[in-house]
Amino acid sequence: MAALGREAGADLRVAGVVPVGAGEEPKDIKMPTYTHGQSSPSLGDAKLRKPMIIEIIEKKFEYLRKEKSLNIYGTVVFGTTAGFSGILANIMFRHCFKVKHDALKTYASLATLPFLSTIVAYKLLVTDPLYSGKISQENCVLRSSLIGIVCGVLYPTALAFSKNGRLAVKYHTVPLPPKGRVLLYWLLLCQTEIKAMVLPLVLQTACGIYHGLQHYAMFESTLEKSIYED
Repeated sequence: MAALGREAGADLRVAGVVPVGAGEEPKDIKMPTYTHGQSSPSLGDAKLRKPMIIEIIEKKFEYLRKEKSLNIYGTVVFGTTAGFSGILANIMFRHCFKVKHDALKTYASLATLPFLSTIVAYKLLVTDPLYSGKISQENCVLRSSLIGIVCGVLYPTALAFSKNGRLAVKYHTVPLPPKGRVLLYWLLLCQTEIKAMVLPLVLQTACGIYHGLQHYAMFESTLEKSIYED
């Protein structure tokens, strides 16, 4: 019996229940209690933090909306200058090849395609990498200027040259080139117009550098405001 009593006492001690000995008064066990309707401190802090978090998120969205609207406006202006470069190239090469047919078709393609290619290339090569933190300020400016040169000058020049050259061959507006020297013949024929494209080249390079610097400055300003609000 004594052994069974000792084993039961050990089990009670393991379970965390200490038996009260004879002549000993049970000690008061204090349990944390909350009055009905009284909230814990953590819940009160959460209720106070919730409006602050919502306000910070709303301010971040406002900064992003302003920055994106300015960025879209600048990119559209950048693409518009590329479209004007395409129109200028089309005017010069139509005059060089003495083409008077399909004017609306060539002007529409030379204005639209450089505009769209500039916007798409800028988004893929500058905007998306910039927001993902993959490019620096120098890289941003370099990419923007290269987009201005390629999509705003070289592409419209080659497009106007090929389109109007095909029309000249189709309608026999200029003498056909000798066999084996087609490209050289066209280049010599349009050398004045090709040299004149230096002006759009300088303009698009300057626009690309300016737009890259402005876009990076707006991105840094938005990032600093967001960190300050945090």
